[in-house]
Amino acid sequence: MYHAVGHRPADATYGLSVAPEAFAEQMDLLADRGFTPLTTAALAHAWRTAGALPRRPVLITFDDGYEGVHRHALPVLAEHGFAATLFVSTGWLRGAHGEGGAPDTMLDWDQVRELAGAGTEIGGHSHTHPQLDQLDDERLWSETLRCKEIVTEELGTRPVSFAYPYGYSSRRVRRTVRAAGFTQALAVGNALARRRQGPYALERVTVRRRTGIEEFARLVEGRALGRAFAADRALTQGYAVVRRARRAGRALAGR
Repeated sequence: MYHAVGHRPADATYGLSVAPEAFAEQMDLLADRGFTPLTTAALAHAWRTAGALPRRPVLITFDDGYEGVHRHALPVLAEHGFAATLFVSTGWLRGAHGEGGAPDTMLDWDQVRELAGAGTEIGGHSHTHPQLDQLDDERLWSETLRCKEIVTEELGTRPVSFAYPYGYSSRRVRRTVRAAGFTQALAVGNALARRRQGPYALERVTVRRRTGIEEFARLVEGRALGRAFAADRALTQGYAVVRRARRAGRALAGR
C-alpha cells in the first residue's frame, strides 16, 4: 500500500510517502525476484472462480490519488509492464467534483484517465475520505455511492474495488460497500492477503518513507511482518476500541 510518491511531499503525507528513487528500486526488486503484479479485481476474480494466479502474485496499490502517482510512479510501472490499482477519493481530486481538504497536490481526471489507459485499475476510496465507521447510515451511503458514481461518470466504467479510508471498516461499512456495487475491498492490517479474510476485508502491507530496500524485501516475501508492524497493530487494536465507543456514544445521544 502506497500513498504519495514525491521528492518533497507535504508534511501531512510525508511519513506515508516514498521517494521516487525508492519506488523505482522497489519495483526493480519485484521484477528481479519474479513477482507478477496484478490488479485487485484480477486477484478477486481468480479467487472467486478458482482461476489460476500468476507466479508470485502481488498487488501494488495507491490510496487517495496523489499527483505523484502519475508523475513518478506511472513511468516506472510502464517500464516494467506492471499492473496496479489506484483508489481515489473523488472529492479530493482536482476538477469539477473537488471539495477541497486534500493534504497534498492531487491528480486531476485527465491524469486518472491516463493511468487507467495504461492498465491501472481505478477503485473507490470514498468521496471526501472520512472515517466511514463513524458516519451515520445516510452519510455512509452517500460517501460510498457518490464515489462510485463519479468514477463511473469520469471513466465510463464502473469501479469494482474499494479501499477503506484509514484502513478501518465495520460490518455495517462492509455491507454498505457491497450494497453500492463494489465486489471487493481492501483494508490495511499489515499482513498478507488471504482468501479466508473474505473479499471485503483483504489486508495490505504499508510502505513508508522510512522503508528501506532490505525491509521492503522482507515485507514482500512475508517475513517478519509481526515484528515490523507490532507497534502499528497495538495502536490499531487500541484505537478500534475508542472508535467503537465513539460510535456507540453518538448512537445513544441521538436517541
